[in-house]
Amino acid sequence: MNVTARGPAAAQRTQVLARLTAAFCAGASLNAGFAPFGWWPIALLAPAALFALIRGLPPRRAGLTGAAFGVGLFAFGTYWLYTCLHVFGLVPVWLTLVLQIILVAAMSLYLAAVCYFANRFWLKPGATRDWLVLPALWVLVEWLRGWLLSGFPWLSTGYAMIDSPLAGWAPIFGVYGVTWAAATVSVATYVVLMPGVRFSRRCVALAAAAVLFAVPSALARHHWTQAAGVPIAIAAVQGAVPQDQKWQLKNRELTMQRYLRLTGEAWGAGLIIWPEASLPALAPDIQDYLKKLKEQGRAHDADFAIGLVNYRPETKQYFNGILVLGEAGDGWYYKRHLVPFGEYFPVPAFVRTWLRLMSLPYDDFTAGTSHQATLSADGQKLGLTICYEDAFGSQQLKVLRQAALLINVTNDAWFGDSAARHQHLQIARMRALEAGRFLIRAANDGITAAIDPGGKIIARLPQFQEGVLRTAVQPMTGLTPYARLGNYPVVLGALSLLAIAAWRRRGG
Repeated sequence: MNVTARGPAAAQRTQVLARLTAAFCAGASLNAGFAPFGWWPIALLAPAALFALIRGLPPRRAGLTGAAFGVGLFAFGTYWLYTCLHVFGLVPVWLTLVLQIILVAAMSLYLAAVCYFANRFWLKPGATRDWLVLPALWVLVEWLRGWLLSGFPWLSTGYAMIDSPLAGWAPIFGVYGVTWAAATVSVATYVVLMPGVRFSRRCVALAAAAVLFAVPSALARHHWTQAAGVPIAIAAVQGAVPQDQKWQLKNRELTMQRYLRLTGEAWGAGLIIWPEASLPALAPDIQDYLKKLKEQGRAHDADFAIGLVNYRPETKQYFNGILVLGEAGDGWYYKRHLVPFGEYFPVPAFVRTWLRLMSLPYDDFTAGTSHQATLSADGQKLGLTICYEDAFGSQQLKVLRQAALLINVTNDAWFGDSAARHQHLQIARMRALEAGRFLIRAANDGITAAIDPGGKIIARLPQFQEGVLRTAVQPMTGLTPYARLGNYPVVLGALSLLAIAAWRRRGG
């Protein structure tokens, strides 16, 4: 009797384990949709597999299945944090693993929420659940994790679509609009492949997917932004200084001379860009060096945008900044969106004391204000971002009303030779596409590149090699629909569809 009772229970546990394993594998496979692989169809198939796995499950089991999917996605998708925190940040292995586990668990909760709420309120399969609820919940949780608790928008589904026809939705609705289109195509895929679905529903699903792919191609004929003036010559300097050697005192002079030498290869460009924190020194300590650089620039009709750390001794504040040296005047842009545990430490005083005793970083950078003057170089207004803050597209919308060019300086050396630097470039490509602007990014050891308003890379340097990227870019004016309205249409649209789904659920 005990054996008989034990049989169904064992079978059920095996079934649950198999489902969780399948969800984990589907989540892990989603990473292949992002750079450097760029197999974007997988980014459509993986969510479709999740939607099939949670079909008919009780809410809690559905939530657990979504969490397994999230663990697969983020455990494999953020492995590079080990390099950032332990290899270069010198954080102890145990603490690095704890922080990574916390991040993966927190991000997985978003996917768990999609599955739980879909099955808690709309368990019955049908058009409402498939076409209204699942895509709306998917895009809302991606939007939420993009800003809640500082935000972590990495691995948002829309970025995997940058080389697909669905990317054409970006100038209209931004990356979350692309995410919504992708999630809807995933629903269509799930409907087509699920057994027992009526032929008519399969036809509707195929038609919906075809429309979502076709409309952006038609819209691409319309140019939301226009050329402003003539193309300008730019140069982005890639110093390729190893991260573990950069701040060693013995290498300081060598690094500073390296950038001067490489800049000598950039003369003829009207705008020369150096990467984030390019020099291993604080701005107040190298005033003579900067004065000499500016004089050389004037002699060669060149302005500079230099990633540099600034320090204000009167307030004891450090800033991660870009110093613009130009004929129109000098000015600073300070990074506004800082990285938790990388640039500031949201911890109590006793933890900060422990960090000091462990010889770990414990001083915070100060964030720049949300309203900073738009700086100019080579006669052009610049939309400036530093490193990771280019992942927060909506925070850059205000400057697009003035900026003719976008510039991102970064130090992706923190990522090592990992997928993260390729994914960061993928994010930059989405920003250019959303804004309808050329974007130039200067990276310490790669990937330095120039990107056109269609999100295509027009020039790039090899990684881990010093060099100078020289190309011409066209200043642009005008605003895309996304630049005018931001994420409001997508968020309000998703909420409206959920409201309609709730009304239909109540039998309205």
